[in-house]
Amino acid sequence: MEELRSRFLTLLSKLKVEEKQKEIRELEEQALVPAFWKDHKKAAEQMKTLSILQKELKEIEALSVLIDQGKSEEAEKLLTELETLAYLSDPYDEGPALVSIHSGQGGVEAMDWAKMLFRMYSRFFEKKGWEQKVIDQTLGEEAGIKSVTVSVEGRFAYGYLKGEAGVHRLVRQSPFNADNLRQTSFALVEVLPHIDTQSIKVKEDDLEWQFFRASSHGGQNVQKVSSAVRLRHKPTSIVITAQSERYQNQNREYALKILFGKLWALQEEEKKKEEALYKGGYKTPGWGNQIRSYVLHPYHMVKDLRTNYETSNTQAVLDGDLDGFIESQLAI
Repeated sequence: MEELRSRFLTLLSKLKVEEKQKEIRELEEQALVPAFWKDHKKAAEQMKTLSILQKELKEIEALSVLIDQGKSEEAEKLLTELETLAYLSDPYDEGPALVSIHSGQGGVEAMDWAKMLFRMYSRFFEKKGWEQKVIDQTLGEEAGIKSVTVSVEGRFAYGYLKGEAGVHRLVRQSPFNADNLRQTSFALVEVLPHIDTQSIKVKEDDLEWQFFRASSHGGQNVQKVSSAVRLRHKPTSIVITAQSERYQNQNREYALKILFGKLWALQEEEKKKEEALYKGGYKTPGWGNQIRSYVLHPYHMVKDLRTNYETSNTQAVLDGDLDGFIESQLAI
């Protein structure tokens, strides 16, 4: 228990409990002012922040009680969860995320694997209580998905998910082959933060917009209005599509969010490459960087190749049980 108590005291300083208590008091005072509720969207966001902060402090209080009562197993579990928050201190860690999944080479097998990953992450988001919204999706001709982009709203969504970026490899018996041959499939996961538009400079002349009829949802509106957008950033040749919303302006907003995220990622990549000249070891989270293997045949194993964290409970992982992998990666 002494070790747990020592870790708990260290955690208190990292989580800045006094600052959080002050923020809670300020939000509660603001909520008492009638003018606070005039901006419904902002008020809802502030109340959500208040709820999250209150929950976090309740968990800290509960952890203190567990340690005092000598309940080491329960205290260890809750302490590990709260320690994970302490690792998330980068500027965008606390905010929402944009998650994209792209099927690799391998046709229908790879597209089915991309769909499995989409389901896995969707389950994980649900368990975290995060809101998710599909911005753009391209379905496979026979099965699965070619690509999908999801906006994930939740405190520390980007911080938790950023380590998931990279190539995910699946080994299994093919469900699309009568001989049940062993098949290896790949999919790429991209994770971007929601970037403040003021922090990235983009010239309007560098943007090329195209508008077309959406195919992701039905209804008469889709037949009459070109609500979907395709955005091309000329200097980088980045192309983005967004078609989840019925109104063009909303899809334009989503497309710009993704563009700003990608431009920020390019800037960060250049910084890390410069650092790598001195430190070495940097890998771009793209097709050349495999981060995790999911083996369903001839045995069951999911293993992270960076941390060596592994489990034989593959079904639990595919059902969204990712905390162990994420926590081990954050602790590096």
